[in-house]
Amino acid sequence: MHVVVSKKELLRVLARCQGVADKKSTMPVLGNVLVETHGQGELRLSATDLLLAVRGTIPATVDQPGSIALGARDLLDRIRMMPEGQVSITTTDGANTTIRAVGTARRYTLHGIPGEEFPALPQLDEGQQGLTVPVRVIADLVDGTHFSISTDETRSHLNSALFECDGQRVRMVTTDGHRLSMMEFKVERADPASMLIPLKGILELKRLCEEARGEAAKSDDADSLELSMVQNGPNVFFHLGGFHFSVKLVDAQFPPYQQVIPDASERVIRAPRLPMADALRAVSVAASERTGGVKVTLHSGKIRFESESPESGEGFDEVPVEYDGPEVSVGFNAKYFLEVLLAIDDEEVLLGLSGELDPAIIRPANETPRSSYLAVVMPMRI
Repeated sequence: MHVVVSKKELLRVLARCQGVADKKSTMPVLGNVLVETHGQGELRLSATDLLLAVRGTIPATVDQPGSIALGARDLLDRIRMMPEGQVSITTTDGANTTIRAVGTARRYTLHGIPGEEFPALPQLDEGQQGLTVPVRVIADLVDGTHFSISTDETRSHLNSALFECDGQRVRMVTTDGHRLSMMEFKVERADPASMLIPLKGILELKRLCEEARGEAAKSDDADSLELSMVQNGPNVFFHLGGFHFSVKLVDAQFPPYQQVIPDASERVIRAPRLPMADALRAVSVAASERTGGVKVTLHSGKIRFESESPESGEGFDEVPVEYDGPEVSVGFNAKYFLEVLLAIDDEEVLLGLSGELDPAIIRPANETPRSSYLAVVMPMRI
């Protein structure tokens, strides 16, 4: 194989592949990125850890087609050290690869693996129909819910996000058993879908959307970006720009989340989001390291936050709110409460509380007709 490519374009795709390549796997080949020619004028890079797979293509001058698998980290480090401009990649029959900066003396050699020894990546069947969604919608769904996915990989039904489409709205729901986040957006009519996307896939999708929006923002084109997603067998395939990304779906039953959401709260107050988040963050410094518990009390004209730790003393703060009902106190994990407040963009939130053993409901105070957000935080004894 002999190709010439732009360092900038190669680095962009290689960085995405290196993030997926599994360097700790018992299969050493998974720590590699597959570099192969594609058609007459493209170079394609692929990586997989057998759960995720990512593929990107870039324009290239192809003098001799071929394929080679190279260590993802080693290749990335060497391409980064190349001067700006064009990079030449040449492989021999023995899988040795020479990487040279065109027009300079700088070069590296790498020992690779023949491309045919790289694991086959999942393929999308021809004719499969999917859903096309604005990237900003997918990015907002992920940003508003990813933090409440359980990190316990032994509980696969909680170590994932539920993505649903009922034909007119797309929805993402996550829960770790202690809190729940749900966000919805209206979309153009689409085929119904329901899938459990593992946390690792959600985080990769988050990075992909952030990078795409960052690049598009330079040309004021971020709002027009669209992402296509297609469920095909045990995998879901995403396509955005020159990137193809697939993830193996979780084969489990997501909890019946509608049963967790209270029908109503006895007390609903409108509160300033940032002052409340600031007070909660300050008081949580003095909370018990083991539980992270903070007592939230609705009092006439204010909401109080209190924490106590046997080792470090107490913390106290309060925020003015419009409330003149009976006093009620509920204990919550400060981190869970704070992450919800930071995920909401609105200046004010609606906080629903009932009793000391009832969950809190948090919503933006000013939702738009095209979107809705809701979070449930379970109480804890303080």
